[in-house]
Order: sequence, then structure tokens, then C-alpha cells
Amino acid sequence: MKVVAFNGSPRVDGNTAQSIRIVFAELEKQGIETEFVQLGGRKVYGCLACGKCWETKDNRCVRKDDDMNTYIRKMQEADGIIIGSPTYFSNVSTEVKALIDRCGFVAKANGGDMLRGKVGAAVVSVRRAGSNFTYAAINFFFGIAEMVIPGSTYWNMTLALEPGDVQKDDEGIQTFQNLGGNMADVLKKLRTET
Repeated sequence: MKVVAFNGSPRVDGNTAQSIRIVFAELEKQGIETEFVQLGGRKVYGCLACGKCWETKDNRCVRKDDDMNTYIRKMQEADGIIIGSPTYFSNVSTEVKALIDRCGFVAKANGGDMLRGKVGAAVVSVRRAGSNFTYAAINFFFGIAEMVIPGSTYWNMTLALEPGDVQKDDEGIQTFQNLGGNMADVLKKLRTET
């Protein structure tokens, strides 16, 4: 089993990335392979609403001027997906929004089952407020893609501003550790049922 995570923060080792790695540690303890993808700060473009994915139906976005199709393929191949985002004005980063929109349209254009049954988890970092909207935006994507969303003891977020502040957030760390354990449990249960 494999989980791929997308760090939607341009900070390569910021609080979002560190939070994802806390989840990864729990997954890896249970023998689940992980892959970390740096999305934030990379050249990715939003959806053009061109509708070409509805014509080609090849599980790809027609745009070839960025790495989005590589990311879509990684999501297809994984059993679980983590999308991490900092909170920017009460929402996801622009790179995460591009991933959600373009992968979402490609999935729907190809019958809607590209991500069905996979396990998806949001990981959010925030200075003070707005994290629930960021958390919801990611989970709305997972929901419409018919993915399974594991919970934790709190919403999957940390109160952190400067890189490394997540390490001072005991409740956030515990939440991410529990999320990793719960995600592993769901992945294993789904594997035995198929």
C-alpha cells in the first residue's frame, strides 16, 4: 500500500510539510509506503474550463505546460492521498486549488471513479483562524471524488506560524499521529475487503 502526499506550501520544510511527515511516521510504522510531493511554489496552473478532458477521456489534463498530469497519475496509482495546505486568507494555497480543480475535472470526465474508494486526508497549518475552510475545501474534493475520509481526535490542523512551530503544538502533533494511525487502519480494512 502507498500514500502520496502533496505539500501545498511553498515552504519546503515549513509547518505543513512537517505535519505531513508526522502523519507519514505513523503510516510507515504500519508498513505503508509513503511519497512526498512538493507542490507549493511549483509552476502549476489552474483549470481553463476548456472541456477537453471530456473529449479525450484519457485520465489526463490536456494542458502540458506544467507537471499536473504527473501529479494526477501519482494520485491514481496511490491507495491513499494526503493534501496539505497552509491557510491563505481562509482557504487553500493556489497550487492546491489547481490540483483539486484539474484532478477533479479529469476524474469526473473519465467516469468519476478514478479516485473512488481511495483514502484521503487533509493536513492544514494556520496561524490563528480560517483553517476550517481550508480543511473543508480539501475534504469537499475527497467527498465528491467518492473517497474515504478518516478522522482524528480533532480537525487535522496545527496552530503554527514560523517554520517549526508545529513542533510546539502538542495537540496538533497528537492529532496528526492519530490521523496517521486511523488512515493506516482504514487502508488495511479496505485492502482486506477487496
